[in-house]
Amino acid sequence: MTKIKVIIPAYNEQDSIANVINDIPKHVEEVIVVNNNSTDNTVENAKNAGATVLTENNKGYGYACLKGMNYIAKQDSKPDIIVFLDGDYSDYPEELTKLVSPIINDNIDFVIGSRVKRLREGGSMTPQQVFGNWLATTLMALFFNAKFTDLGPFRAIKYNQLVSLNMEDKTYGWTVEMQLKALKQKLSYIEIPVRYKQRIGVSKVSGTVKGTIFAGFKILGWIFKYSFKK
Repeated sequence: MTKIKVIIPAYNEQDSIANVINDIPKHVEEVIVVNNNSTDNTVENAKNAGATVLTENNKGYGYACLKGMNYIAKQDSKPDIIVFLDGDYSDYPEELTKLVSPIINDNIDFVIGSRVKRLREGGSMTPQQVFGNWLATTLMALFFNAKFTDLGPFRAIKYNQLVSLNMEDKTYGWTVEMQLKALKQKLSYIEIPVRYKQRIGVSKVSGTVKGTIFAGFKILGWIFKYSFKK
């Protein structure tokens, strides 16, 4: 049986986190919610839904993901696959099965859930998100001949390959860093179209001008850094 663990960064997701956890397929070995300085009932609701809850006081998406990875690294038994999933219920967690299938059946290293337009609920992605995804993936295609169309946070990767990437970004650049390093290390990858709906609550990134600007600079910074790296 393939061992799968899910890491969910969560900041003030009390109204959505239980829905996310409950919709994750039951064959997943462990769901790890990383509380990233929530001031609401995210922790309590995640625990009641059956998740392992960790706390990362340094605010940032990457900080939360790294906390989950560090927790897994200390376990005696390591998983085969790690799935990253947001806690806002914008994805359909039951589609995890679709994401891990190419890894299990075709030995693909890395799978991105691509939020294609035909499967997106109206208004689920802001114009700045759509443009940012287009710009980032266009630049990756130009500089690295990449085939990515999205920076979607719903993604699955072989655990040993994830460790080999030596992830380091602490905030908004986490997703693009993973994709750039996967390209550099020549991991096999594929995109799987996934459904996407309006999130519960307000986005901490695209929902604010500050978040959008910082995310944009981070993403472009990683791309240009790797474009000129030997």
